[in-house]
Amino acid sequence: MVSLKGAEVSAKIQTEVERQLEELGGYVPTLAIVRVGEKPDDLSYERGALSRMKKYGLGAVSYAYPQDISMEEFREEFRRINEDEEVDGILLLKPLPPQLDEKEIERMIDPVKDLDGISPENIARVFSGDETGFAPCTAEAVVRILKGYGVSMEGKRAVIVGRSPVVGRPLAMLFLKEHATVTVCHTRTRELERVCREAEILVAAAGNPRMIGADHVREGAVAVDVGINVDENGKLCGDMDFEAVAGKASMVTPVPGGVGAVTTSVLAEHLVRAAAMRRA
Repeated sequence: MVSLKGAEVSAKIQTEVERQLEELGGYVPTLAIVRVGEKPDDLSYERGALSRMKKYGLGAVSYAYPQDISMEEFREEFRRINEDEEVDGILLLKPLPPQLDEKEIERMIDPVKDLDGISPENIARVFSGDETGFAPCTAEAVVRILKGYGVSMEGKRAVIVGRSPVVGRPLAMLFLKEHATVTVCHTRTRELERVCREAEILVAAAGNPRMIGADHVREGAVAVDVGINVDENGKLCGDMDFEAVAGKASMVTPVPGGVGAVTTSVLAEHLVRAAAMRRA
């Protein structure tokens, strides 16, 4: 079994980011991370993103707001960040609390600063196969890590467990672009284990700790774990039971150290692209 660690893929992305930075002539792009509340997975992602930006020589600022912030106040805060000329890209950590209208914020965000592909314009580009916009970083990271390890998606049966607009759905479009045959599963999928066993490439992106076990995995499949969860012991874990899945799969991404590491590298790459677009 091969462990699909993200470090090697991230290193290749870093080389490309450094090349793109040289083309900016010394300009340092700045990322704004917008977080509401103190959810452990949000805090983990934020720490990883801040660390990655620093490592790549990029700027990053966190904007943290209380869980009970009103829509009116958050709208004004987000507008200020969105219109700040010193901010080249924005990462909005979702989901937002129920009193905040996510759809309104998604419509507000400048598509050029929308590094995680949440604006209607970028979503449309992903679904139409237009590469000029930004795909969600995690979905793109899955494709990048597979390519980085030489895993062809063409003609393969790919099964995605999870249909969120930030991972499952856009990833399905990215897989289709790579000529895979895609099935998207969710909580109402009948005979989930059987459907998953049909996959040559199995992706878990449901946000449910260790929900995917050995019975879900086809012998020799490539298993990609997108989940970032905190278990009852306060440790990070994925949506797959790593030990159980590793016993059957030919390749598995670890958590942490797998897709998440590549996700923050893709975010950095998107930031540099956004800065170049804004300065063109």
